[in-house]
Order: sequence, then structure tokens, then C-alpha cells
Amino acid sequence: MPLSSSAQTPPAPAGGPSPIELARYAGYFALPDLPGTGPMPAIVENRATLPNHLIYRPASLPKGGGKLGVLLWGNSGCSADAASARLHLLEIASHGYVAIAPGTALTGPDAPAALRGIMPDHALRPVATMPADILKGLDWILAENARPGSDFYGKIDPRRVAVSGHSCGGVQALDAASDPRVHAVIIHNSGIFPDGTPFIPGLTTPKQALERLHTPVLYIMGGPGDIAYDNGMDDFRRISRVPVAMVNIQLGHRGSMDEPYGGRVAQVALDWLDWQLDGNAAAGRTFTGPMCRLCVDPAWAVQRKGF
Repeated sequence: MPLSSSAQTPPAPAGGPSPIELARYAGYFALPDLPGTGPMPAIVENRATLPNHLIYRPASLPKGGGKLGVLLWGNSGCSADAASARLHLLEIASHGYVAIAPGTALTGPDAPAALRGIMPDHALRPVATMPADILKGLDWILAENARPGSDFYGKIDPRRVAVSGHSCGGVQALDAASDPRVHAVIIHNSGIFPDGTPFIPGLTTPKQALERLHTPVLYIMGGPGDIAYDNGMDDFRRISRVPVAMVNIQLGHRGSMDEPYGGRVAQVALDWLDWQLDGNAAAGRTFTGPMCRLCVDPAWAVQRKGF
């Protein structure tokens, strides 16, 4: 039986970003890239050998046999803005991960000058990236891990690979999650559209993709005011082959992606990664047991099955 706790904050209005969300997003543009709060301050870079991708990684790579995990990312809107979740990904990277997103910086301080400070219109555009672009980052980092002379040589743990994404990019992450090299999945403010209703041009992932999942899955949603709420909750009801956790916090569709260091959502994502990829039981208690950390936090609503 799924266990649940109900959030006490009133739901945000449905139907699109609220004025509060838009104001928060505007502030996000003004924030510099931050190094994260983890023990390995992070940077963002691009590499000529991996065109049209951004790489979020610790500035100083581990020495003495230390190894990094990998987080593959699907961008908001399936766009080519690989900086759409830069604060979230820098936070993840600072805890010992290489996070890779397809595209270039179209927002934030590294965006072309002509684009800086322009508010997105939130219109649904045809997809600019595909699940194959997400997995291309994994192909590259594993090849670098095996290539003598690479600064990543021997520094990646191929068993610590996760895929994640936000909104349309979360749907693409669910598609990429069938890759057997993936060992953990986190879906932010997303869910697969009902079959036959391709709401975003070029997004073709069917509900059947849920049957190809082979690892436990975490959904982090923004409550009933999240425009992806119905699709995500429908995914949760349908998933039966693997354990799945659904956690909601009333922050709307962007969650805390635009907050410094990724806000509360980034810390929940890190606990999932530590639990699923490292077997960290203390991190697992965020999600497990009748008194799990999120279960007793009134800001969160929790449902689980299959654990």
C-alpha cells in the first residue's frame, strides 16, 4: 500500500507559470554560476570532443583512485538550452558527479549577450534535442574514462550512472532510462503524455516506455499547480515493474530549479542518487519507512509503491 502525507501549503493555480514563478525565474537569470555546496566545487564547461553539450563537473578531479558518478540531463522544453537547470546541475556536480546536458548556454551568464535577461515566453516549441542526444553524453564520458591521456581517465564509475530531466526533458529521460547502463532515474515536474496526444511537436515517447524501466524511479513534482501534475501522477499509477516514489512540493512547475544551489529539490535528488547508486541507507531514509524524512515534513506529499 502506498503511504502518503499531505502538504499543508495551498495548491498553486493550475494552467501555467504564476507571477511568483515568473519573478523567481527572472531572478535566476541574474545569478552567477555557483560552485555548489558539496565538497568538490563545481564548474561548467564545453569540450570540442563533445559538441553541443555542457559538462558540469568538479573543478578539481579526484586523485588517488577516487571516482565520479554521472548524471545525464534532459532540458526543460526539450530545448537546446543546456543551462536551463545550471544551478541544480552545479549542485549535483559539487557532490561528486559529472552532469551532462545537450545543447549550449542560452540562459544565464554564459548565454550570448543578445539573449541575456530575456524572459522565456513559455510557449511550447518543437523539440530541439532527442533522447539520443542525452545518451551521447554517456557514450562520451565512458569513452573518456577508458582513454589514456584524458583527464577523466579512470575517474568515472560506470555503475554510478543516472538519468534525469525536467518537464519535456523528463519525458526524454524516461525514454533514455531503458539504456542498460543507467542505474537510477529522477524525473522532475514531468510525465508522459497520454498516447495519441503529442502536446509538444516532435515528442513521441509513448506510455509504453514505462514498461521498459529497469531501475527504481523518483518523480519530484510541484503539486496540483504543476502543469505536468496529471501526466506525472498517471505515470505513477501505471508503473508496476519497478519501485517508484512520487513526492510533491507546492512550488509549481519549475520547483526550486532557479534557486541558489538548486534549493530543496536538489537535496532530495542527491539523497536519491546516494541511496540508489551508493547504497547509502541514511540517504534512503529520506524515502523509506513510515516516518521517512519527507513523510514527516509538511511541505511534502509522498506516495510510494514497490519498495
